[in-house]
Amino acid sequence: MGALALLLLLPAVGRAEESNPNNLNCIGSIKAGTPEEGSEEQQVRYSFYCDGPITGYQLQSQIPVTGIQSPPEVTSNATKMALSDNFSCNGEVPGYALNCVGATKASYETITGQFAIEHKICAEPREDPLLTVVSATIEKGAVVQAIAGPYDLGRPLGCKPDAQSGGTRLNPKAPSTKPKNHSKHKHSSKKGKKAARKH
Repeated sequence: MGALALLLLLPAVGRAEESNPNNLNCIGSIKAGTPEEGSEEQQVRYSFYCDGPITGYQLQSQIPVTGIQSPPEVTSNATKMALSDNFSCNGEVPGYALNCVGATKASYETITGQFAIEHKICAEPREDPLLTVVSATIEKGAVVQAIAGPYDLGRPLGCKPDAQSGGTRLNPKAPSTKPKNHSKHKHSSKKGKKAARKH
């Protein structure tokens, strides 16, 4: 988490929408991304927004990340238009996290980007990244730092349900509690009934 500490040092515009940036709410999802020229790796497209501006974020993967696309695109949820706000992303490859530095100026700006993994997106184990967002503001001449999350972006959209579906990393699926097969007992009781009839 050393990278997150560095992100917190970035200044940002004043925050009017959110009195406590440690309590930001963020929501997002992932799906198959757009193939990149010259690469056969599976691209994962992520998209999320928060109810306050941020100055950085980290995605933590449970599958090795083999490539990072930069920069992601920032759009307005209200107008769906691309904004001048931007982020720059990097991380160790292969690795398990990508760190992005930049800024959104307002709440509800959607950040969309891609990263690559080593197998098909619907193959198990399926990607299920956790998101942590950071922000720093200058108030009365002092840097005020904040961190919020993690938020679970969930398993990929567009994949057929399988035995692992129905849960996430932060809210795992409960283990199956199917009753044990008692066919042997039923079979033996039938034999007993037949023997009783003969007797």
